[in-house]
Amino acid sequence: MEQDGRFVSSARNLTDIEIENGLRPTSMAEYIGQEKIKNNLEVYIRATKNRKESLDHVLLYGPPGLGKTTLAHIIANELGSQIKVTSGPVIEHAADLAAILTNLERNDVLFIDEIHRLNNTIEEILYPAMEDFALDFVVGKGPSAKNMRLKIQPFTLIGATTRAGMLTNPLRDRFGVICRLELYNDKELQQILERSADILNMKITSDASLEIARRSRGTPRVANRILKRVRDFAEVYGKGGIDLKIAKLALEMLEIDDMGLDHIDRRIIENIIKKFDGGPVGLDTLSASTGEDSGTIEDVYEPYLLQIGFIARTPRGRIALKSAYEHMNLPLSRQKLNQIKMFESEDESI
Repeated sequence: MEQDGRFVSSARNLTDIEIENGLRPTSMAEYIGQEKIKNNLEVYIRATKNRKESLDHVLLYGPPGLGKTTLAHIIANELGSQIKVTSGPVIEHAADLAAILTNLERNDVLFIDEIHRLNNTIEEILYPAMEDFALDFVVGKGPSAKNMRLKIQPFTLIGATTRAGMLTNPLRDRFGVICRLELYNDKELQQILERSADILNMKITSDASLEIARRSRGTPRVANRILKRVRDFAEVYGKGGIDLKIAKLALEMLEIDDMGLDHIDRRIIENIIKKFDGGPVGLDTLSASTGEDSGTIEDVYEPYLLQIGFIARTPRGRIALKSAYEHMNLPLSRQKLNQIKMFESEDESI
């Protein structure tokens, strides 16, 4: 199954674009969660507006689906600026970036999603643009070539990435504001779900919204995606409103368990435990046994299983931890338990 076909995948798909455009908050007051980041940004924005300058460049990073794009639009709205949106893979040539930058008005916001995927040539052009609000280019060829500098309007670059470690140091150092978005807790997701339900003219009980929140993997995108599917079940099997009974029925039909795991997550865990005695097992071997691409396992499935402490990476491969055995109701031998404890003690000492 493609990752975009998973309800619990935090990767954006075409359906999500429609959902998010309708549910996206437009101000800091409407934005739920990430309180520390919001409070700091409100200070920076107010100070910037008082000085009538452009806001320092902002880097937003964290797992997908947490609201980086939404936050970028809110920053632009709060500044009273226009926002131009693009992404790293789209900017292939220096002329592409130059065209974007020269068309920016004073104090506009340029949002680059997946900024870690910019190529080196583009980054070199971006450095003087970020520091000096200028474009450096060469006119002519050979001995008669001249370096020219073209001034551009002051602007704010907002970069978003799920892989901050892939950014080059020179690029990362040019961001004055760096924000890491964290996974949401159940209460925050519940608020987001109830706000979304209100916008979609859906009735939902508090216990039903909390149940969906608990299974949404700490990610608003997943929560809103599940909400729309639960609404379908409510219209067919209920009276239109979503109560706890309907929510649990829908989640069971969608094969999303109490921890937010779907059938693919559970298959990965079962393979590690049953076929490989809990591990360690190499990524390629695990890929062959599950029929999933190794890159997809590493980038899509593993991060959440690592976050909730169900699996761990060791130099020899992946191992299943005690909580994974308990969740899957599978027996854990004393010998394997001792091996897990030994790994955890070694991991803490590093």
